[in-house]
Amino acid sequence: MIARIWHGRTKIEDYEDYTEFMKNRAISDYRKTKGFIKLVFLRNIIENAGHFTLITFWENFEVIKNFAGEDFEKAKYYSEDEKFLLEFEEKVIHYEVFAE
Repeated sequence: MIARIWHGRTKIEDYEDYTEFMKNRAISDYRKTKGFIKLVFLRNIIENAGHFTLITFWENFEVIKNFAGEDFEKAKYYSEDEKFLLEFEEKVIHYEVFAE
């Protein structure tokens, strides 16, 4: 199993709206992808900004490519993200899950 970790940051006033966007748009998109296993969606407020970490779990790298594209290390964004995110981190991090 492969864990894919993404981080994003919003203004504090967009914190709740971005949470709802992720719950309604992004999470449902992940769940529709064959080979997706599960996710953990984390959020907190640090120095007056909303921080979001999304950890998704996949069967293997080929499945991730079906979701994210051939350059699977590149972060995937939605057009709506432009309304919320303060920056667009270019890459995600992948880890092999060896124990749960």
